[in-house]
Amino acid sequence: MTTKRRFIAGAVCPRCAEMDKLVMYREAETTYRECISCGYEDSQTESSFTELKTRVNQVDTPEAASSAADDIAVVRILEPGK
Repeated sequence: MTTKRRFIAGAVCPRCAEMDKLVMYREAETTYRECISCGYEDSQTESSFTELKTRVNQVDTPEAASSAADDIAVVRILEPGK
């Protein structure tokens, strides 16, 4: 079975600094990157990926939730001419 390789748009090779020359493909649970210009290769396993911390995926403590509730303000929309 042939592995599907996909180009990574806008990616720059860490070795030769050529843009749009990196391809990505998966085998089992490992993701590979390869430069078609200079032959650079690297790999990552699923367990090595870490999600970046953002305000959406962080677990809030009760103290943080109560302080966020204090920051809520009511907004009134006024009709023009009144």
